Amino acid sequence: MRRHPELLVPASSLEVLKTAVNFGADAVYIGGEAFGLRAKAKNFSMEEMAEGIRYAHERGVKVYVTANILAHNYDLEGVRQYFRELREIQPDALIIADPGVFEIAKEICPEIQRHISTQANNTNYGTYLFWYRQGASRVVSARELSLREIREIREHIPEKLEIETFVHGAMCISYSGRCLLSSYFTGRDANRGACTHPCRWKYAVVEETRPGEYLPVYENERGTFIFNSKDLCMIEHIPELLEAGIDSLKIEGRMKTALYVATVARTYRKAIDDYQKDPALYRKNMDWYREQIASCTYRQFTTGFFFGKPDETTQIYDSNTYIKEYTYLGIAEETGDNTVRTEQRNKFTVGEEIEIMKPDGQNVPAVVEEIRNEQGEKQESAPHPKQVLYVKLSARAETGDILRRKEEAM
Repeated sequence: MRRHPELLVPASSLEVLKTAVNFGADAVYIGGEAFGLRAKAKNFSMEEMAEGIRYAHERGVKVYVTANILAHNYDLEGVRQYFRELREIQPDALIIADPGVFEIAKEICPEIQRHISTQANNTNYGTYLFWYRQGASRVVSARELSLREIREIREHIPEKLEIETFVHGAMCISYSGRCLLSSYFTGRDANRGACTHPCRWKYAVVEETRPGEYLPVYENERGTFIFNSKDLCMIEHIPELLEAGIDSLKIEGRMKTALYVATVARTYRKAIDDYQKDPALYRKNMDWYREQIASCTYRQFTTGFFFGKPDETTQIYDSNTYIKEYTYLGIAEETGDNTVRTEQRNKFTVGEEIEIMKPDGQNVPAVVEEIRNEQGEKQESAPHPKQVLYVKLSARAETGDILRRKEEAM
């Protein structure tokens, strides 16, 4: 084991950033309103970014900003201005894929570290050494690498050059996320932040002499979702990740809810800490990790490329939908007397039993005893998304706790 690994968690909004920080992230990565690869995420205005950086830094957590589009000529002046603005609010690093964008960052804000995005296809130690000579402090490994290959990279690069690796979340069907399907089908370019995820669509075959006649695509008669990968999950393999020399364990999901981020961050935080405290404790708590990680939305799990190339068992053929065990209701803001202020996200009613999810690992059952709106009027239910409510519970919730409801198994 080389050093204490960083747990790097995504955030789609200021609310989710604060949740990631509260639930155990060492670092958070976010996108601005341009030049990142999650254009459909809510993303951050410059003011929100500055507030998020302040919030994180006050709690000893780092913030990295994605600027990982593959830029065209007309992007470059905008990138230059964007980096001037980022220089004022001082994130801890920029995540970059394009060499031209990298050079602009080095010129405009050399004091901000530069990390090389997985989009740059970082598959060998020669590439790592190249970026190190250019001034990068970290390289994000391609998702197509095995642990054996990552160990070999670590053996050939300087100790101070960090390796960041995705360990949990959705898997892109294309090599290091370099996909042309979305652009071809819809005109929305995946390499410029507008992917429509056509890999999750249901496909049929049309024979050229019989246009309009759709033939179903079967793989062992199991279904037609032929590009639909299971989600990556390495919660059972923390020892192997750390022994490979990985510095930062990265969670995918910059379009996920606060509930998802809280669940994954809390579970990986405990798994990492347990293993570093005592490997026997990590093994003892494995059932808890599995149970917790399965409580957020997912598409079944795989270990991706870490232990060899994926085979037919890493695909889901019959559905492109997520498994969902809990519904996100809101984030608690403590007001005293077991009453919390929350901005409601999904419907709940008086008399329902919900759970208060806490950063320390507790899931506290609670009954909704009363709901009032901002005018103090009682409501029997909370049917309107984003409505601010005051909710009295049978148990105490503190600021930053997540409110969620367990769904009945279908």
